Amino acid sequence: MTGVQSCALPILIRQKTLPFAPWADPRTRRLPGIVPIEMAEWLEVDDAYAAQMAERDRLIAEVPDKVLALMPRAQAAANELLTLVLGQLPALGFDCAPDRVRRPDGVEVALDPAQPMATLGRLVQEDLCLMQPGPDASGAPGHVLTGAALCFPAGWTLAEKLGRAMMGIHVPVAKYTEDLGARVQRLLDGVQPGRVLMRGTAHHSNAALHNPRLEAQGRAPEGDLPYIRVERQGLVRLPESGAVAFSIHTYVVDPADLSPEQAAALVEFPIREAA
Repeated sequence: MTGVQSCALPILIRQKTLPFAPWADPRTRRLPGIVPIEMAEWLEVDDAYAAQMAERDRLIAEVPDKVLALMPRAQAAANELLTLVLGQLPALGFDCAPDRVRRPDGVEVALDPAQPMATLGRLVQEDLCLMQPGPDASGAPGHVLTGAALCFPAGWTLAEKLGRAMMGIHVPVAKYTEDLGARVQRLLDGVQPGRVLMRGTAHHSNAALHNPRLEAQGRAPEGDLPYIRVERQGLVRLPESGAVAFSIHTYVVDPADLSPEQAAALVEFPIREAA
């Protein structure tokens, strides 16, 4: 069931159902597993919305330096992203006014164009990262992470990755090889405005949603891994700035809550990398 544990323990929020299981669809089963979807399908409100948003509100209020970042070059792209997201919200059950938005859980969020990433982080379940054409500070080509509202990192730290291109961002992910990196870069180069590219990842996990780890710590989990953590990731081109918005919708489920079809597919195509 969806629930929040005692504040004395890491906050654990789970979905009652899993809307997207990447191992159950042959299109998303293998890397990079990209599927085009409609813009109206980009953002979601699921059964853990209220609990996830309460945790996002807490993190943004208490540790904004850990979950929010925006390089000066990304300010215009961040405001463009805010405008794009606001246009999607009425169809998802949000009550939108010029200066505020009432979320589906009843919480009102003031719209602050001076703080676009903080505003976005308090509106939608998706973590949102801005990727802009590089090179990065090291001279690496590609798209560079220039801003984010990242409340639910799965084993990485925003401050360590900010300003890096994709290969640097994915250190120390063993599966992110030079070949895969080149394929992902071609996808980033090819994303067209008005079209969303979606992919998914799945891991066994025992961690809270907010699980930052430094590269030196590695990503290997410890102990029992009773839950499945799924990321539904989207790529959206912002037409004015040319930036790519990378969205991450995170689900954490108990395997007992998988549908019969998802459970059967998991037996045939087991998750092999835990995080």
